Amino acid sequence: MALRTATRQLSRHASPATLSLTAARRQTRGLATPASTPPTTPSKGPTAIVFMNMGGPSTVPEVGDFLSRLFADADLIPLGRFQKYLGPLIAQRRTPKIEKQYAAIGGGSPIRKWSELQAAEMCKILDQTSPETAPHKPYVAFRYAAPLTETMYAQLLADGFGGGKGGRAVAFTQYPQYSCSTTGSSLNDLWKWREKLEGTGRGGEVKANGEDGSIQWSVIDRWPAHKGLVEAFAQNIEATLATYSEADRKDVTILFSAHSLPMTVVNRGDPYPAEVAATVYAVMERLKFSHPYRLVWQSQVGPQPWLGAQTSDTVTNYVANGKKNLVLVPIAFTSDHIETLYELDEEVIGESGCKDSIRRVESLNGNPVFIQALADIAKAHLEGGVQCSKQMALRCPGCTNAKCEASKDFFASGPGGAVEA
Repeated sequence: MALRTATRQLSRHASPATLSLTAARRQTRGLATPASTPPTTPSKGPTAIVFMNMGGPSTVPEVGDFLSRLFADADLIPLGRFQKYLGPLIAQRRTPKIEKQYAAIGGGSPIRKWSELQAAEMCKILDQTSPETAPHKPYVAFRYAAPLTETMYAQLLADGFGGGKGGRAVAFTQYPQYSCSTTGSSLNDLWKWREKLEGTGRGGEVKANGEDGSIQWSVIDRWPAHKGLVEAFAQNIEATLATYSEADRKDVTILFSAHSLPMTVVNRGDPYPAEVAATVYAVMERLKFSHPYRLVWQSQVGPQPWLGAQTSDTVTNYVANGKKNLVLVPIAFTSDHIETLYELDEEVIGESGCKDSIRRVESLNGNPVFIQALADIAKAHLEGGVQCSKQMALRCPGCTNAKCEASKDFFASGPGGAVEA
C-alpha cells in the first residue's frame, strides 16, 4: 500500500483509469489557471521551487536519526531546558517500536517519493503556465529526514543559484495550515542554513535577502482554504462515501483528523487550530454539509496536555455508542506517511473492531486536482511579487523565540514585502 507506484496513483484519480495527467487536468478546467501565451520578454528564470515538509525515514535504519532530530526540535516538541538531554533519551527508547511500525508499512515512509513526484509534476505545469519564470526546478527539503535542508541548500548552490550568481527560490510549505512548530520550524532551519552558507560577504558584512548575488527567497507559507485543495479533498471524500450502501451512507459521520499540538504551543497563540478548522469548513461547504462531522487530533506524544479530542478516543467512543459508519479524512497531510498508513489504518481502524464500516479517505498523493492546485498557488505567488503573507510576518502573541523573530524578519524582507493572506 505504501509503495504503490506514482503512475498507478495518478491513474486512479483520473476517469477513466487510463487518462493521463494532462487529460485529467482538462476535467478540472474550472480550477486550473489557463495556459499563458509565449512570453515576449526574456525569461526571469530559472526559479527554484522548494517543497518543505517534516519528512520521514525512507528505510528502517534511518528511523533512529529521524527521531533524534525530531525530539531535538523545541519548535515541534518543547521539552523545556532539558531538551538536549530528554530528546535523545526519548528518541532512543522509541526507536525499536517505531522501526516495527515502518517495517509494517513496507519498510519506510513514502513521503519522499510523493513529495518529489508532486514537486516535479507541479514544475512541469508551471513551465507551461508561467513561462516568464521558467524553467522551474523542483527541490525537496525535509526537516528531520533526507533530503535535509542543508543538503537541499548545497544542491541549490551547486546548481547555480546564489553564491554570487543570484537567482530566485520559493520556499513552498507542504503544510497547508501554518504552525510555528511545522512551517515555522522549517523556515527557521532554512534561515539558519542560508546564514551559514551565504549570509555574509568576504569582509564579514551581513547580506540582506537577495543581496550581492545571494538567493532571493520568498515564501508560500499557508493555503488552508485554496479552492483546488478543497476540491481535491472533497472529491476523495465523495469517492469514499460512494463505497457505502445507500442506507449506510446516510448514517456516515465524517471525522477530519489532523496532527495535534502541545497545548503550550496552542496557548501562545499558534494559528494552526484555526487554519485547520478553516480547511474543514471549506470542504464541508463544498460538500453542502451533507453529513455530520467533527475535527479531531492525532499523534500525541508524551505526558503533557495536547490539543484534543483525540482521534483514537473519538472512534472508540462513537463505536461504543453504536455509531460505526465513520469516514476518516487526514486533513492536514498532503501525502501518505506513517500517520496515515499505520496510525490511522492499522491502529485506529484496525483495532476498532469495525474495519468494514470505518474507512479512511485516500491521501492526496498523486491526485492531479491537487497537483494542479499546487501549480496554481505557485503561479499566483510568482505573479504577485510578494515575499510572504502578512500573517507570517505577525509573531504569535506569546512568542519568545529569537530565531522565529529573525527568520520572519528575513523572509518578509525584499522588494515585494508581505501581502494579506
